[in-house]
Amino acid sequence: MYQLLRYGVALTVALLSLTANADLQEQLDALEPGAVFELPPEKLSSLDLRVPDVTVSCHADTVIDGGNEGNAVDILAEKVTFSGCEVRNWGDDLNTLDAGIFVAREASGAVVERNRLSGPAFGIWLDATKDVTVRDNRVRGDVSIRSQDRGNGIHLFNTTGALIEGNDISQTRDAIYIETANNNEIRNNLMTDLRYGIHYMYSMHNLLEGNVTRGTRTGYALMQSKYLKVFNNRSENDENYGILMNFITNSELRGNVVTGVSQGQTAGISISGAEGKAVFIYNSLHNTFENNVFRDSNIGIHLTAGSEENEVFSNAFVDNQRQVKYVATRTQEWSKEGRGNYWSDYLGWDRNQDGIGDVAYEPNDNVDRLLWTYPEAKVLMFSPAVDTLRWVQDAFPVVKAAGVSDSHPLMSQPESIRPES
Repeated sequence: MYQLLRYGVALTVALLSLTANADLQEQLDALEPGAVFELPPEKLSSLDLRVPDVTVSCHADTVIDGGNEGNAVDILAEKVTFSGCEVRNWGDDLNTLDAGIFVAREASGAVVERNRLSGPAFGIWLDATKDVTVRDNRVRGDVSIRSQDRGNGIHLFNTTGALIEGNDISQTRDAIYIETANNNEIRNNLMTDLRYGIHYMYSMHNLLEGNVTRGTRTGYALMQSKYLKVFNNRSENDENYGILMNFITNSELRGNVVTGVSQGQTAGISISGAEGKAVFIYNSLHNTFENNVFRDSNIGIHLTAGSEENEVFSNAFVDNQRQVKYVATRTQEWSKEGRGNYWSDYLGWDRNQDGIGDVAYEPNDNVDRLLWTYPEAKVLMFSPAVDTLRWVQDAFPVVKAAGVSDSHPLMSQPESIRPES
């Protein structure tokens, strides 16, 4: 009898909750454009926002719980503002795009701001819509799920004109994923404990500025995209790659700071060949690198697979275990109009005190290439044979391998990127 009574009470509460939520949905559907509505201070189930040009916010005690199924909030009309809400426990099906907040393609001009989201699949999904603002939200994933099976914090699909600004994203798969999305701005977001912080795929004319990644497995993964502006971002203590560029063309990277990129690990064991690269450039051409700092990483910059005709000048390569790894067949000149880069291990001199070294900086030689090809040869690193090889290539430049050359190395870091004292 007691069990039946408990079941009856629970069923009654559930029915009352469903009725209350249905009444609330009716109220939302009855709003007039321009209305301002505050959701009540209680636990609510999933909601749809169907009326254009309304502002819906939450009381401090409001919780929208998706019940582990589908989307928690659907924004289905243009110019809707949704703000200040706690949203949790939406569905976990990545194939059906389950999201905490789903912004549909008809919801152009929507504003999603100051919300707190925690759940398993996508945090905020922008679906082929225009001119949406996603600002000052906090998104957390479900750490009980493998990171690759979680959704992304904010996902832009075929989106144009979006502003993604000031969000705090952690423990999702990728923080911000930009897919076939053009002319968007991603500014001043904090991204920690992730696979990738920023993940670009097939996107053009986007601005990435003032963001910070920390403790990710790759800070900024830029892939198959062009005409990107990557300005004044930071990668701090990420693994594998600070900035990864795969088939990026005609893009600008200026004022970025990448520090402390370390070798990737699995179960606490370092992955062979996965040295931490401040920047890795694969099959990427016609890009400009200026006023960036690449510091305290296993490798400062690694270029391969035909990554040529990039302009690299006025950057600082500081205290990396290996400054440059270049795998190609053509010599690359890394200076522009008489101005090269700062290299912390440069041993040249500056007789006329013009701030430019008198001897070119050439970070790699035939011995380096030999060691990359045959890592086991490292046991001979300090042997007379290696010293002889280096003497021969210096004495007879005809045998010198193609590589990077900075003919105008800077004697000190450029003032604009010098660390604060």
